[in-house]
Amino acid sequence: MLTADEARTLDWDKGDGLLPAVVQDARDGRVLMLGYMNAAALEKTLSERQVTFYSRSKQRLWTKGETSGHVLELVDVAGDCDRDTLLVQAIPHGPTCHLGTQTCFGDTHWPPVGLLARLQALIESRRDGDPEQSYTTRLLQGELARCAQKVGEEGVETALAAVTGTKLDEEAADLLYHLLVCLSAAGSSLDEVLAELQRRRG
Repeated sequence: MLTADEARTLDWDKGDGLLPAVVQDARDGRVLMLGYMNAAALEKTLSERQVTFYSRSKQRLWTKGETSGHVLELVDVAGDCDRDTLLVQAIPHGPTCHLGTQTCFGDTHWPPVGLLARLQALIESRRDGDPEQSYTTRLLQGELARCAQKVGEEGVETALAAVTGTKLDEEAADLLYHLLVCLSAAGSSLDEVLAELQRRRG
């Protein structure tokens, strides 16, 4: 995370006090929007943990979602090598674009790894659903041992598919889905697994 001291070393003069800020979904990597920050907007973003810009049309600070409620929850901010552009990683709460799309570039395709993050979000959204209508809900509301059993079954089927050379992709997809459900049911998440992998990477 950019510190207050580092923020003061950014090249604010190059853009007449404004820096372009590229906002990226911290969960799946998609670029959500481009905005501009002055020093006050960056300071407010860092202190309040909600992404705030300087609106060139309104000539004032503008916190994303201040009217719609679709805020951008700050995760990280970094400056680029020339200190004249910001990369903001955030978690969007609702559509980012005023037109109702998830990004200001339309509903673009998700990066492949981002699909796992979206699948995790979909699984979480089914937690309080109707178990009669959703297999995922039945797993989440049932005994944790059932989720664990399904992971074991799908793991064996994936291993057999690898050996026989048949339907490996399909079986691996089933395994990933059931693993995400099991993580959710156990109070964990894909984010925590990725954090552990990052920790092991050193």
